[in-house]
Amino acid sequence: MRAEPLPLKTVVAETERRKPVRWLHNAWQILALPMMLFFALPILALYFRISPADVIRNLNDPQVYQAIRLSLITSISTVTITVVFGTPVAYLLYRRRSSIYRMMDVLIDLPTVLPPAVAGVALLMAFGRQGMLGSVFSVFGFNIPFTTAAVIIAQTFIAGPLYIKSAALGFANVDCELKKAAAMDGANRWQVFQHIMLPMSWMALLSGCVLTWARALGEFGATIIFAGNFPGRTQTMPLAVYLGFNIDITVALTLSAIMILISFLILAVIKGILHSHLEDTYVTQDY
Repeated sequence: MRAEPLPLKTVVAETERRKPVRWLHNAWQILALPMMLFFALPILALYFRISPADVIRNLNDPQVYQAIRLSLITSISTVTITVVFGTPVAYLLYRRRSSIYRMMDVLIDLPTVLPPAVAGVALLMAFGRQGMLGSVFSVFGFNIPFTTAAVIIAQTFIAGPLYIKSAALGFANVDCELKKAAAMDGANRWQVFQHIMLPMSWMALLSGCVLTWARALGEFGATIIFAGNFPGRTQTMPLAVYLGFNIDITVALTLSAIMILISFLILAVIKGILHSHLEDTYVTQDY
């Protein structure tokens, strides 16, 4: 049956009613423009200042290659260590609500708000040659500061909490009814975690991994204090940018452009995956 057209007066009244809403929407777009330009302008300015010839020339520099290689190795190692040892911590934070676990929650958040220089000094006091555990390691011939291992430790200390918090939030958002139903069917806690918790919270886990990786890739303050700035051993891309800024600005620009490009591509891919998953979820719910 064909619907009757609306009267002309009704259409005009509806149009007049929507005018303020459209004006408000346009106003929000105009107000958002300065902040978007503020974020985009420094990145665009960096790419405008460097030529492809400079990038190719600097990539042939062994020190630049070593910095890129070391950054990728240490940041991936940081994510791997954090996932293996941080997931149980996130699970405990999600399950427990006592004052002890609330204190653990505060402790895990602390490295993310500490000044990086303070974090570097704290790591030296713990793992340095004269530190609490450093003297024990020295007996067995292990010296952690100013080594590649020190870079990974510094990155894990600073970036690891991002994964733990994201994973804990993901576990907390899993529907309790699903876990109860699985338990009633005879599933133990490990089976519930494996077949319910992980599949339902994978987006939060993936987001935490990306945040941790990006933060580890850009870590500077704690690394330079605890690990130093030795090419090929502890000099990551941020440290090489700092050194290149004082010696050769094109080196700093090249490494900065590479870090921005890598971070942008990874974030774009991950956000695309998450967006596709959300669209599929909405479509499934509609049906």
